Amino acid sequence: MEALWWRPRRLERHFARHGVRGPGYRFFFGSSIELIRLMLDASSRPAPPEAPHDVLPRVLAFYHHWRKLYGPMHLIWFGRTPRLVVSSPELIREVLLSRSEHFDRYEAHPLIRQFEGLGLSNLHGDEWARRRKILTPAFNAENLKLLAPFVADTVQRMLEERVLLPSSSAAGGSGEVEVDVVEWYQRLPKEAITVATFGRNSDEGSAVFRLQAEHASYATEAHSKVFIPGYRFLPTRRNRRVWQLDREIRRLLAKLVAGLQSGDDHRHRGRDPRAGGMRNFMSFMAPAMTADEIIEESKNFFFAGLETLNSLLTWATVALAMHPEWQDRARREVVDVCGRRGVPTKDHLPRLRTLGMVVNETLRLYPPAVAMIRKAKRDVELGGCVVPAGTEVMIPIMAVHHDADVWGTDATKFNPGRFAGDGGDRQPRPQMAFMPFGGGARVCIGQYLALMEAKIALAMVLQRCEFRLSPAYVHAPRVLMILNPQHGAPVIFRPL
Repeated sequence: MEALWWRPRRLERHFARHGVRGPGYRFFFGSSIELIRLMLDASSRPAPPEAPHDVLPRVLAFYHHWRKLYGPMHLIWFGRTPRLVVSSPELIREVLLSRSEHFDRYEAHPLIRQFEGLGLSNLHGDEWARRRKILTPAFNAENLKLLAPFVADTVQRMLEERVLLPSSSAAGGSGEVEVDVVEWYQRLPKEAITVATFGRNSDEGSAVFRLQAEHASYATEAHSKVFIPGYRFLPTRRNRRVWQLDREIRRLLAKLVAGLQSGDDHRHRGRDPRAGGMRNFMSFMAPAMTADEIIEESKNFFFAGLETLNSLLTWATVALAMHPEWQDRARREVVDVCGRRGVPTKDHLPRLRTLGMVVNETLRLYPPAVAMIRKAKRDVELGGCVVPAGTEVMIPIMAVHHDADVWGTDATKFNPGRFAGDGGDRQPRPQMAFMPFGGGARVCIGQYLALMEAKIALAMVLQRCEFRLSPAYVHAPRVLMILNPQHGAPVIFRPL
């Protein structure tokens, strides 16, 4: 009773004395039942057609609802765990930067940790620092730029197989083809991450992604369920399948690791000519990490690399299809810089400024991770409130990105020009107003790779096609660990 009732009630009274309130603690479930109800209700309706990018009430329905009732800082309960919701960029800066020594990443649900892998995103303390030091050189921009030719070649093959060749034989000679870009774009991160990690594409890598897709469906459920200690060890039908998936994923990754460590595939232990001479991640991990550690990091790469890039490419394509004026403007720039059919290179990327603005605006409106959570390691003062040790601090990234006080009255409109960086009417923004890849010491290590891949892919699509949304498209962003379209994203392409 102490953990399930008396302690939560004491914490509730403590926060109330500091003026922080919320929906109230309910025995065992906390705020979870009402939170799930709000999210399910929001997901039953698409985004409003008159304001398609005003998606916060749909994506973070519980935050949108409770903020109106309790203010920008309020208290919710995930089971018996208190979560202090903080949406002020100034306070977020304290959590992630100036007072970061008082906070750490929270302990994710065990099923999520199992799915993502015990890699950088789920490690803490000295072990996190050690792994980060090992991997940082692998994600250096100069090393990753060498992957650009492989990315461009992959996108060219994707276009030829699904858009360019099918459209040439389209029924009625329309020259148009409809593609669900959520599924289509997955090929790029799958191939790029496998090559970047192990120096080659492989059947084992493809199989890992296929198994992870099924595993993700089970891990996703954990986001909205209260953690019940010991439940995951019960031999239920669902748990047995999860165990089987995890064993098979680890077996396939172990096969890749063992082959490279033994020298059987010595051609790929270092610089791979097909990846532009890039040093693959394995060459950094192998000398300093055990086989099990490499497997866990690889699981993390495979999940984060796929989902983050796929989300960014999908929403950028949707946004450009909704706003043909920006599509035309970005296309003109790509043609001016790269030529009508020239392959974008690492040297072209800094000159694609309009495309960079489009990518940033997409990440602002549709960040892949819509929230992040930190945990207070000790009692700490934050915004005039003493946050007790063990309290989780939730940072609603999408809410900050959509805040009219930060971004102006057009905060829910698609306006890449706000990232022009040329002075103009742009008002100075707080440091943590824009954080699509997190912030502070734990900022996403793969952000440059994702941005490079996204710019190359979008540049090649713009060069070669015009596109618009299919009449079947329904604008319904939702969170399944990462932000994605609830009903897919069918887009009609017309080759140029």
